[in-house]
Amino acid sequence: MSFSTVTLKLLDGFWQNCYLFLFTLLAALPLGLLITAGSMSKFAPLKYITKAFVWVIRGTPLMLQLFVVLYVPGLVFNTPFHSRMTAALIAFIINYAAYFSEIYRGGIESIPKGQYEAGKVLGMTKSQVFFRIILKQVVKRIIPPIGNEVITLVKDTSLARVIAVPEILKQAEDFSKNGAIWPLFYTGVFFLVFCGGLTLLFGYIEKKLDYYKG
Repeated sequence: MSFSTVTLKLLDGFWQNCYLFLFTLLAALPLGLLITAGSMSKFAPLKYITKAFVWVIRGTPLMLQLFVVLYVPGLVFNTPFHSRMTAALIAFIINYAAYFSEIYRGGIESIPKGQYEAGKVLGMTKSQVFFRIILKQVVKRIIPPIGNEVITLVKDTSLARVIAVPEILKQAEDFSKNGAIWPLFYTGVFFLVFCGGLTLLFGYIEKKLDYYKG
């Protein structure tokens, strides 16, 4: 078993991790905003249903959610998933949207009420106040926690192996069944490089937003 053979096989697996990471991020970030709108709604039924949903998702393991998404539709509706990657995507998107929604909510609620009132005094509409005054401050404040969640997402993609998605750790485990343990440790290099790149990216974004010190 050559080093190049293992590397190519692990690269094939890591592509699955990257695919899961990218599409989870693209879907969970905007979905999190919708959930935030629900949890901050003045319509009580929507507010409490949304908060209960977030509580359930944040309070149960992602691994369990993967099993629920994969198996429950088949057991209840007799329509099982034919694509395990699709099941993984749904579970990851729902899970991370719930976490992102709480980050958004915390960022919005951290802005002093006086800034909303000041905008109204200047004759701005609610949307103008939000987009011209509040949003920039919220973005700056949520970048560090969003960055942490994004990096956590990279590593969490390895959980997809529990429903047999052929991601990088699943590929490495297949090698270990043949007596080769070192590919399992080698997978750490892939994650370290990816997370290192994201760390530099978010560090750069934070520096670009340093124009506001409040």
